[in-house]
Amino acid sequence: MRNRVLLFLVACASLAAWGLAFLTVAPNRLASGTTVPLAQVLDPRHGLLLLPAAVLVLGVFLRQRRRTHVAVVVSAAALLFGLAWLAGGYAARLAETASAASRTALGGGFWLLALTAWLAAVDAVERMRLGPVAAALVHLAVLTPVAALLAAGELGQLSLLREYATRKDVFAGALLRHIEIVAASLLPTLAAGIPIGIALYRRAKLQAPVFAVLNVIQTVPSIALFGLLMVPLALLASALPGLRHVGIGGIGMAPAVIALVLYSLLPVVRSTVAGLAQVPRPVVEAATGMGLTRGQVFRKVELPIAMPVFLSGVRVAAVQAIGLAVVAALIGAGGLGALVFQGLASGALDLVLLGVIPVVALAIAADAVLRLLAGRRVTAYG
Repeated sequence: MRNRVLLFLVACASLAAWGLAFLTVAPNRLASGTTVPLAQVLDPRHGLLLLPAAVLVLGVFLRQRRRTHVAVVVSAAALLFGLAWLAGGYAARLAETASAASRTALGGGFWLLALTAWLAAVDAVERMRLGPVAAALVHLAVLTPVAALLAAGELGQLSLLREYATRKDVFAGALLRHIEIVAASLLPTLAAGIPIGIALYRRAKLQAPVFAVLNVIQTVPSIALFGLLMVPLALLASALPGLRHVGIGGIGMAPAVIALVLYSLLPVVRSTVAGLAQVPRPVVEAATGMGLTRGQVFRKVELPIAMPVFLSGVRVAAVQAIGLAVVAALIGAGGLGALVFQGLASGALDLVLLGVIPVVALAIAADAVLRLLAGRRVTAYG
């Protein structure tokens, strides 16, 4: 049977390889530059780099066995490494003769090829049905060769890395600020969302009105909610000047955190209710019959069984907060969104990517960690 997912990815990669620019070369960081197709970057010395691509094509038609999936994972990792090595090497050769202001940027073809290779590895790992820890290790192994290239400085002449080199301190501060915003929103979300979820589980009549309110909050666009919070917080800070000394005002961290808390409540509250609701009643009755108090039943029986579903809600809230924190930069909260909007305003695509790529990486990392924790809980109590 054909692997239709891999077939679709191979088709997208083929279109990207021949229809989109692999690299772009510009005289400076703001100019659009000229496109460089993949065929121009490849030469006979790079023939071995086509072998991983050929294996991925064969993987579409081979019988879908475990060794086929292993071959797809290895080939995807090799293709990712090869693409990055090609781009870095071409940029380094151009840097030897071009002016210091010239930039070699990764084109749309590179990004789509890299994305399809990574998704091919993800699909193969899913089909291998590995445990949570083993799957996470395989995903890390796929990205390790590219990380080794970065660590060795082989990609240093690419415009994205040159942009990072000139803004290293700014980037570090923005990344730390972004993490602070997300952490400052998730902690109160958990502190409020878990008790609300427990209360709604025990009082089912309240679920409909509370979920209706939380659903309405989710429908409000993020920038609109940030704007709605600015005026009352500004008035509150004017009435109580002492609040300004703790960072509460119409702009900055306060409205960003409050808005993110409001957005994050729905997945946390809903997962808490759903997790407790799926605890088998005979198990609860058996624990009660053994003499456990209501609090002991909750801590020792209901909470452990509900934990995987609850962690899935926390995972959604965390990924959502990481993404929405980008928009919070528009109201002065800072973070990686400041780099994104600064790049958009100046037309500097590399600066935009310098803000976007870490956001994507943070979201993937948070999703993977929480998915791993949920998987371990399912294994422990399944």
